[in-house]
Amino acid sequence: MQRYIAEEIATDHVDGLLTRREAMRRLALLGVGGAAATALIAACGQNRQPETAGTSPEAPGSPASSTADRAAPPPGMDRALPTTPVTWAGPAGELQGAWAPAGASEATGNEGTSGDARGGILVIHENKGLNDWVRSVAGRLAGAGYSSLAIDLLSGQGGTATFADPAEATAALGQRTPEDMVADLKSGIAEVARRTPGKKVAAIGFCMGGGLVWRLLAAGSPELAAAFPFYGPTPDNPDFAASKDVAVLGFYGELDQRVNATEPVAAAALQKAGLVHELVTEPGANHAFFNDTGDRYDPAAAADAWSRTLDWLAAHVG
Repeated sequence: MQRYIAEEIATDHVDGLLTRREAMRRLALLGVGGAAATALIAACGQNRQPETAGTSPEAPGSPASSTADRAAPPPGMDRALPTTPVTWAGPAGELQGAWAPAGASEATGNEGTSGDARGGILVIHENKGLNDWVRSVAGRLAGAGYSSLAIDLLSGQGGTATFADPAEATAALGQRTPEDMVADLKSGIAEVARRTPGKKVAAIGFCMGGGLVWRLLAAGSPELAAAFPFYGPTPDNPDFAASKDVAVLGFYGELDQRVNATEPVAAAALQKAGLVHELVTEPGANHAFFNDTGDRYDPAAAADAWSRTLDWLAAHVG
């Protein structure tokens, strides 16, 4: 996990989203020394392929560069429901999250009954931890009829909110092992199921969270009906056989070269294990295209992914 986050920081610098000084600071927080950080940034720059003119999300005329499109509410926000903080017993202590029940009152946030939900969803955050954007995703999914729990994978460190510096929260996530995170996520899935009795459950994750969705499938998650990894790196040599009944809809951004390099591995493993699946590459979009608070947000790609996600949920969850 540390390597993935370090590569993402280096790529953000290469793409002009972070100054070199800030990138070096964040890499140092991860425990990457100066020489290693310099080498990593250089390697990411060398591996970067030239982008076709006009296809970059920052290029004039592209979907992401339209001021009107970027000013519009992100998909599903018009029906988003509130979240409330919740806790539950995890495998190594109390876990925290934000719960958005379908059927909740927008005024009060009161929970609806289990009959209000079409299904349940575990929402897995990016490498920034549980923030307002992730809460909004849970709220949007609840507004679409799926009670959603956004888990905080920094619960053991007191929760994301205890970190004044977001870079320190990212560094803390980099110190966690994937195995420990998967154990927390399985506890989160069980909590969603407890809160939505009799309903099918799905998992959706973004960036680091998308990679953790792949790891959930590799660890065996037959309790899931559907999974949605958004631009998440596939682990090495995954075997999804123990999750053979999970319907997987994955998303990639055309310009996200680092994560896209792992897409053939995911496709081959899904095919070998016989999972129902579809892997979608959004044209002209980059990494993190769904996050409307980030510089790589692509409204057209986000809208398409949202529509496809709702259709997949209707077909495989309820």
